[in-house]
Order: sequence, then C-alpha cells, then structure tokens
Amino acid sequence: MNEEIEIILETTKEEMENAIAHLKNEFANIRAGKASPIMLKSVMVDYYGSLTPLGQVANVNTPDAQTITVQPWEKNMLGEIEKAIVNANLGFNPMNNGESIIINVPVLTEERRKELAKRAKAEAENAKVSVRNGRKDANNEVKKLDVSDDQKKNTEDSIQGLTDKYTKIIGELFNTKETEIMKV
Repeated sequence: MNEEIEIILETTKEEMENAIAHLKNEFANIRAGKASPIMLKSVMVDYYGSLTPLGQVANVNTPDAQTITVQPWEKNMLGEIEKAIVNANLGFNPMNNGESIIINVPVLTEERRKELAKRAKAEAENAKVSVRNGRKDANNEVKKLDVSDDQKKNTEDSIQGLTDKYTKIIGELFNTKETEIMKV
C-alpha cells in the first residue's frame, strides 16, 4: 500500500477515535441520577489565592448512590470548598458538618431524564457528524493522490469501513447512556 494512503487512513482513524473520546467525556458530564465524583470535576477552589481543582484539595467519595462526600485535606478549606461548589452552579446544595461536606444528589424526575437523554442524543449526533467529516476530508485527500483508480476505490472503501465501525460504536455508547439515564 502507498505510504500516502497509509497516512490518510491513520489520520482518519485518529480523528474518529478523538470523536469517540470527546463523546465519552461529554457523556461523563451528563449525570444519570447516580452520585459520582465526576460531577464535581469542574469545581475550582480558591486555594490560598490560586484556583485549584477540587480533587487536589480534598478527597471526593460516593458512599452511596445518592450522596457525595468531600473531605478536605485541610479543615480550614471547608468554607472555600462549600462556596466553590455553590458557585459552580451545578444545582447542588452542599451541607457543611464541620468535618466534611455532604451533597445529596436528588433523584431525577421523568421530565429531567428525557431532557438528559435528548442531550445525550445530540452529543452522539455531534460525534457522528465529526466522524462523517473525517470521512469527507479523507476522501478529498484520496482524490488528490496520484494512484490508480483501483487504489483510490479500495482506500475509499477502507475509509467507509472505518466510518461504519465508529458510527456503530457511537450508537452503542448512546444506547448504553440512554439506558443508564432512563433507569429509575
């Protein structure tokens, strides 16, 4: 196989894998009613004048499916952590018991579940568009190559195979996430 063709296929595969990685990251941010430390990933705490990720100033745990506990490394950081969680606008109401911060994650309503499933579907569609754009770009590159028509056709078939593979993965990821969201 031509070296240029290999580069095009490798680049296309990389782009499609990046779309999958991005989708997984977006899905991690869509909470499914079950408490998870990831829910507080975006919280930044004012740690002695510099904004620091919550995970670097406290231990974040989930003792059960509806509760997140935040145990700071330094007790005097409790107020700052509580303020940071409220300011992150995640819809949580943190409770400070003097030792740690406890967050009760409310059970999702049916309406909210449908809303989250719709958002997950939109993210999956964005990932599919990204994969198809990768296919389009790769096919355009193949058309520019100085190779036989058979090689071009075979390369385009390989690119379509990658597209089908990654589109299927996106569909499976979405179905799993949708099931997770809709499960009461």
